[in-house]
Amino acid sequence: MNPSDMDQLSPPTEQTTLAPPEPYAPYTPPPAPIQYATPSRRSSVFKNTERRWWTAALAASLLVSATGIGLLYMDDTNNQSRVNSLTLQNESLTGRTQNLNDQLTVTKSQLEVSRGQVTKLEAELAHPTLGIWNTQETLNGPNEWLSSTVPDTFTYHLVLKSSGPMDVSILSDSQFQLAVVCMYNRSASADWCLHHNGAKIGKLGVTSVNEDFTLAEGCAAYLAVISVPSGSVTITPNVTATYNPAATATGDCK
Repeated sequence: MNPSDMDQLSPPTEQTTLAPPEPYAPYTPPPAPIQYATPSRRSSVFKNTERRWWTAALAASLLVSATGIGLLYMDDTNNQSRVNSLTLQNESLTGRTQNLNDQLTVTKSQLEVSRGQVTKLEAELAHPTLGIWNTQETLNGPNEWLSSTVPDTFTYHLVLKSSGPMDVSILSDSQFQLAVVCMYNRSASADWCLHHNGAKIGKLGVTSVNEDFTLAEGCAAYLAVISVPSGSVTITPNVTATYNPAATATGDCK
């Protein structure tokens, strides 16, 4: 090599740095191919049969369930019908009971009325009221007069009306004797003598009288006398007496 050739040589380039080699991954063999087993005819038939049995069992279960539901529905319907029937019967019985209660109330009311009537009748039987005098009479002048014995053991109801002034008295036996003596002696008119010699009850110049006299309930000693001071007067009596005997003597009999 001559120097000219060496001069012609270019200077050496920089040495390249080499990368370290990559690490080697371990070898993994490829996966084995999946082999699909072909089902045998016998296995397919078995599975089909099993499906049919399962379907049949399911259908049978559904049928049993439907039948059960139907029976329950029918039973519920029957129960509802019974309940409705019993409800109607109960309402009917309730109505009858109410009617019976109403009838019982009416019966009780009628019974109370009957008891009151019986009590009244018993009282009337124990103390009957009897009519004594109810016939009209006419007095002409002061010397005509009417008299009535007051019955003993009775309450005397003296009820009178007149067409003009009248004089009414209830006298004891002794008072009536004095009145008779007065008239016998002609001391005065009968009207004056009857009503001016004492009296247990005296009503002078009146046109109506309504008196209850009780002194005769235990004493037989009284008379009722009626006269007029003048003129012609019609007397309308409604005299009654109620049986009511006293336990002891009364009035002038004591």
